[in-house]
Amino acid sequence: MTFAAALPGKPREGAIGGPATARAVCVLAANPSAMTLDGTNTWIVSEPDSDLAVVIDPGPLDDTHLRAVIATAESAGKRIALTLLSHGHPDHSDGAGRFAELTGTSVRALDPALRLGGEGLGVGDVITTGGLELHVLSTPGHTADSLCFHLPADRAVFTGDTVLGRGTTVVAHPDGRLGDYLDSLRRLRSLAVDEDVVTVLPGHGPVLDDARGAIEYYLAHRAKRLAQVETAVENGRGTPEEVVAHVYADVDRSLWPAAELSVRAQLDYLGEHGLI
Repeated sequence: MTFAAALPGKPREGAIGGPATARAVCVLAANPSAMTLDGTNTWIVSEPDSDLAVVIDPGPLDDTHLRAVIATAESAGKRIALTLLSHGHPDHSDGAGRFAELTGTSVRALDPALRLGGEGLGVGDVITTGGLELHVLSTPGHTADSLCFHLPADRAVFTGDTVLGRGTTVVAHPDGRLGDYLDSLRRLRSLAVDEDVVTVLPGHGPVLDDARGAIEYYLAHRAKRLAQVETAVENGRGTPEEVVAHVYADVDRSLWPAAELSVRAQLDYLGEHGLI
């Protein structure tokens, strides 16, 4: 067993980018950071015999990256016909307007403020561009407008920032809410079980080949963190900053501001449920 195969979700080894399934190709943006991992994964999705493609999350406003996405599609004999957003964080959406100009496509998103030249996205919508069957899933929690996209033909799901290829994600308080996030993870677990989804195509990090394992790890991680936060409060750590310093002491301090967002979401959740 390789080291990667032993990690939650069985992340694929090797460079990020390139073909991931029969219908999905990743183009990695050059915006690595502690929060974006290796960078933003922009996904090109199309039926193998179609000349039309859909792009999920064009990424940051970086002309070099946006043109690389277009060139990748064109090199496979495909024209980009539609742009989708998993959510509105800048590393996923800032390039959408420019990408729409370059491709002549509309941009569909849950948040009306992010839509360009077309309709929005809603729960139960099915994208059929170029013969695709791409189901829109409501998965709030990381942000209020977070969506995932189920690709049944490849037994795969595009998760944006709801499930990452490495580590765990932030519940971006106050827009993100922990109760919503836990419900979304349970919804994705049901998808993995009921629809036999095996592959996670994330917004950051490597592809995961054990969707159910990754999601169950996320649920267990959240339960553990909630218990730690509850205990920290019971022991007199009364502010989010104090909780972070105690609970996330083993985490790189550069990530503490992001951890504080999740802690605030956890404190809200515990308060709403009468646990603190």
